Amino acid sequence: MIHNPSFLLTILAFVAVIGPLVFVHELGHYLVGRWCGVKAEAFSIGFGPEIAAWVDKRGTRWRLAALPLGGYVRFKGDMNAASQTDPKWLEMSVQDRAESFPAKPLWQRAAIVAAGPAINFLFAILILAAFAFLHGESRTPAVAGSVQPGSAAAAAGIKVGDRIVSFNGRTMTTYTDMVMYTRIRPGEPVGVVVDRGGREFTVQAKIGVAMDDDGFGEKFRVGRLGIGPGEPVIEQVGLLRAPVVAIERTGQIIRTMVETLGQVIGGDRSVKELGGPLKIAQVSGQAAMLGLESFIFFIALISINLGFINLLPIPMLDGGHLLFYGVEAVQRRPVSPQVQDWAYRSGLALLMTVMLLVTFNDLSSFGLWERLSGLIG
Repeated sequence: MIHNPSFLLTILAFVAVIGPLVFVHELGHYLVGRWCGVKAEAFSIGFGPEIAAWVDKRGTRWRLAALPLGGYVRFKGDMNAASQTDPKWLEMSVQDRAESFPAKPLWQRAAIVAAGPAINFLFAILILAAFAFLHGESRTPAVAGSVQPGSAAAAAGIKVGDRIVSFNGRTMTTYTDMVMYTRIRPGEPVGVVVDRGGREFTVQAKIGVAMDDDGFGEKFRVGRLGIGPGEPVIEQVGLLRAPVVAIERTGQIIRTMVETLGQVIGGDRSVKELGGPLKIAQVSGQAAMLGLESFIFFIALISINLGFINLLPIPMLDGGHLLFYGVEAVQRRPVSPQVQDWAYRSGLALLMTVMLLVTFNDLSSFGLWERLSGLIG
């Protein structure tokens, strides 16, 4: 078992993960905003009391705040950090209105908003492309190199040498595809199409449930069929193919996120598995202890998470703004200020509820409630 990192290392690693990713996210908004001719009045890393700030020649106030859990770019015409439109923007001079966010065409406003999540994905793709170029791509075939006795695969009649064609209709090309599919589906039934000596047939199996260890004492449920890989196949990746591999890998990670979130919403997965900033801080420290490559790979994963979460259609998030723009495109007029205000208040309440939930989960995973109950008892 790997020892847990010190408190200082955990804090430093967390800041080293979140700080740059928030900056990258907001930089996407800022750069596309500048390209569209919108003036940025403030660029903030973090929320709350200001630690340091300076104003550039364009009049943008760059600020570093005390709580590094997010950030924002406030453009001219925005009322607050959530980018709600200031009703007074129509009272501006012609020149000021020309460089305000609300005055821009719909496609430019949508591009500015979408740029934040997009640059998070791009940032992760660059990291994953570098890993693919340096270490190659795992292309171990989806073939049963071994079948664990008493496992779900053995019970379904799968034998060594069988090629797994698909799980519930989803094509399995590599062994990694099989692992990613089964890992997030413990206890679920699955229809497995098997190719045995050129003859295809379907067997029904129930994915087994196993308890995994992250190396730091944390236990969690994962799905396993009991199929081991065959001879590992690692293909070298050239400079031109590396981004393609990275994009494919990013797509797999996003699909896993979507499916896992759907399981939580559908009640198939416990909300206790959702983690928040405290959990990210803990895992940041753990990843730092595993070495530079593990830490950089963790940054790529969090960058994808940040981009994905911000695209959720929740007011206050980028996805909520894009949802409003979609409605505006359909009805040929902006969503009314009253509806937007109600939506933003509801979105804020939802985000605060989720933050409380994941913080409670984080504290539970740290064993705080058990220790408190022991003290009280």
